[in-house]
Amino acid sequence: MGEVITEKDKEYEAQERAAAPGDDQAMADRVNNRSLRPNSDAFREFMKSGWADEDPDIKPLESSKFTPARRATLGKAFAGERLVIPAGQPKVRNNDCDYMFRPDSTFAYYTGLGTDYEAGAVLVLNPVDPDSPEAKAGATHVPELFVAPRADNSTADFFMNAHYGEYWVGPRAGLVEMQAMTGIETHDIAQLADALSKDVGTEAGAVRVRVVSETDPQITALVNEVRKANGFADPDANAADDDKLREFTSEARMCKDSYEVGEMRKTISATKAGFDRLLATLPEALDKPRSERVLEGAFNSVSRELGNTVGYDSIVASGPHAPILHWMRNTGVVRNGDLLLVDAGVEVDSLYTADITRTFPTNGRFTDLQKRLYQAVLDSQQAGFEAAKVGATYSDIHHACMRVIAERLHEWGLLPVSVEESLSPEGQQHRRWLACGVAHHLGLDVHDCAQARFESYQGAEIRPGMIFTIEPGLYFRADDLLIPPEYRGIGIRIEDDVLMTEHGPEWLSAGIPKQIDDVEEWMADMAAKGRKA
Repeated sequence: MGEVITEKDKEYEAQERAAAPGDDQAMADRVNNRSLRPNSDAFREFMKSGWADEDPDIKPLESSKFTPARRATLGKAFAGERLVIPAGQPKVRNNDCDYMFRPDSTFAYYTGLGTDYEAGAVLVLNPVDPDSPEAKAGATHVPELFVAPRADNSTADFFMNAHYGEYWVGPRAGLVEMQAMTGIETHDIAQLADALSKDVGTEAGAVRVRVVSETDPQITALVNEVRKANGFADPDANAADDDKLREFTSEARMCKDSYEVGEMRKTISATKAGFDRLLATLPEALDKPRSERVLEGAFNSVSRELGNTVGYDSIVASGPHAPILHWMRNTGVVRNGDLLLVDAGVEVDSLYTADITRTFPTNGRFTDLQKRLYQAVLDSQQAGFEAAKVGATYSDIHHACMRVIAERLHEWGLLPVSVEESLSPEGQQHRRWLACGVAHHLGLDVHDCAQARFESYQGAEIRPGMIFTIEPGLYFRADDLLIPPEYRGIGIRIEDDVLMTEHGPEWLSAGIPKQIDDVEEWMADMAAKGRKA
């Protein structure tokens, strides 16, 4: 980035390459085409001296009170087996630049770790001896966390390792810190291979191994080597075992504990602040080039200030972009008088995310047509909410929402068949204007628990502790010739987050306005704040 390399520099670099031994030589060959890296012994010795100690803050995470129960439930389902749950590795963005690291959600759920501290870490649940005191006390597994040690100023990696070196990345949590944060016994990642292979075999009393296989290909390859060397050589059987683990861990997240509910309330509050800033920015963005991105930037800035980042790429879709379900380019112009659909959520540091959609009249006032269409979607959502009861299913929510949409489309003369024919499995004509589903689990992932079995998701009863969205819409594409011209290029979605309690559903996002008068008042308030700023 602005580095100018002269002939003198090239001569110096050639000398340094010749002086770099072993792995350092390979590293120099790979990266020094763009960067001049000193490798002299004098430099190394100089860099090891004269640093004040800088220790990271060490304190137990709030989540550490809740993760033992989660691990206990998992262990009971796979008694006698070793379970391997990787955090994953950074993903390459381009060349030698990575995306910001985010650990796998399964790892985060069972360790309680969020943000970006533990790239490459692995959680292992080791089965206990059936005759041990732990087993007699009801335990099935002992958890161990494997992480890279700190590369602080007492090590050469401090300045030589751009991935872990604290000269490069700042103070990070190592073995002692991770154990204090999570309450899990923590070891050097270099010990992982031996730990995974211990007592593995097919004989009675031996251990079999399962891994969350999609997260870290290197860890999965290591597990497969261990399995192959110890009598588990069938890749299809191993993959089936791993799928069962992934399936179970996905379904385990369906009912949230009190910590998770609290985190969801935090993320919804932060998301409301993001919408506030977007609306304060809206008047000045109208009719300007790429103003969708101006608004996206306003929301996303709050996600970094109040959380970890956005929970998913924000959809900021104005006018004819709004009916495009997954419009994320956000390159369009937000025009005065159009409807603006914004689907966005803040992911807090614990990695839980909100998922909220609001549709706004860009000039602050709905037209009569916009009101009529918007109210239909609002009524559809309310019908879904009323259908969401303990013991109901997602299908009940779906059908309640769809009935209202079909009735309104028929009332407006857009549906070519009767309401009942359209709602029948043989019909479904109304789905032309609402093709997507209207509810999904929410939590660590925006589409949480997605690896669950169908019968545990769509076909299962809704239980207290479940958090999910209800999000009907109407999507009238600009190129749809089966509707009147005044409908074309209008997209409306209203999406809220719901907690099922023992007494029925609760709108977690009730504080984010959605009634027509409330939306207009909210927009006026935020526009006034934007002018003052």
